Amino acid sequence: MNWYVVYGYIFAVSLGLSFLLTALARRFAIRWNVLDAPGERKMHDTPIPLMGGVAIFLTFYLVIGAHLLVLWAFPLTDWGFEWVGPHVLGFLGGDVNTRLAGIILGGLVIFALGLADDVLQLGPGPKLVGQIAAASVLVGFGIRIEVFIPYPIITALLTVLWVVTMVNAMNFLDNMDGLAAGVSVIAAFSFFLCATAQGHTFIAVLLMVFAGAAGGFLYHNLPPARIFMGDAGSMFCGYVLATAPILATFYTPNGGSRIAVAAPLVALSVPLFDIVTVVYIRWRNGESIMKGDKRHFSHRLVELGMTPRQAVEFIFLVAGICGLSAALLPQVALTGTLIILAQVAGIYLLIVLLMNANAKGQATSHGQEET
Repeated sequence: MNWYVVYGYIFAVSLGLSFLLTALARRFAIRWNVLDAPGERKMHDTPIPLMGGVAIFLTFYLVIGAHLLVLWAFPLTDWGFEWVGPHVLGFLGGDVNTRLAGIILGGLVIFALGLADDVLQLGPGPKLVGQIAAASVLVGFGIRIEVFIPYPIITALLTVLWVVTMVNAMNFLDNMDGLAAGVSVIAAFSFFLCATAQGHTFIAVLLMVFAGAAGGFLYHNLPPARIFMGDAGSMFCGYVLATAPILATFYTPNGGSRIAVAAPLVALSVPLFDIVTVVYIRWRNGESIMKGDKRHFSHRLVELGMTPRQAVEFIFLVAGICGLSAALLPQVALTGTLIILAQVAGIYLLIVLLMNANAKGQATSHGQEET
């Protein structure tokens, strides 16, 4: 069985379905007046339909649900597909139904929370409570970070912290046309390379479904965007990208370094860099860390002289380079791992130096104008 045929098929189905559902979601958003209005910290000057996240969510659940129904309802082993059990459903281990239910229910919670925020404009408190609830669903169903940590309480807390961080990181990153969706696709392919190299076929299939769902939406979201994913989409993307590496540790005892568990941090370094720097700037200035502004990674690239489209393309390039580095981590020994991590750190250090140099240059220019 050539698994890449399966991966290609599942990606194509998800991509096509998402493309169609996004176009449909745009029509309903306009009809129901679910629009993102222009504002001081917004990049667009006309109302843009929301509900793109609905298309991503529905694609993910419909494709997975339909194919699982086929796997459960029909005796595929009688047709020569004996590999389905051990390689697809068997990957989850233990009670397959329980773990699948955890992933599905947690996703439903985070999507419903994001959709409510898109419609009702929830405050930071209710959103944080809902994010913790979604992460707790995963923990309750036995899906948690367990590598090298034998203490259940610590693993539970780490899992909740990781999921909540990534949900907010992707929500923060959704600030320019195509940015969050494009980074989601790149990160999904990075995790896919890690998963296939280690034989994690189930997680590889999930990632192809997600990459197709985000990719079909991305076509409609590229500049100039015709629809936004909204919080329902950005938080759901963060949830999926946080859950995927929990299911696979990216470390094998017989190969690679233990530091390979950092692969998810490298693959998702763009949204993590964005949220860490934005929170730091707001904290340094004595402002609320949840207050929206134009100090994100993409906005600071525009301040350097890039157009918004160039800023998004630059971030895609950084995400792609870091994603490839993450895919290599499980394949190399300790020395190679340290070299890769140093290279990734160097990329972000160069970006920080450029931004600081630009900020100092603007301050000097402003001071000269005043004198």
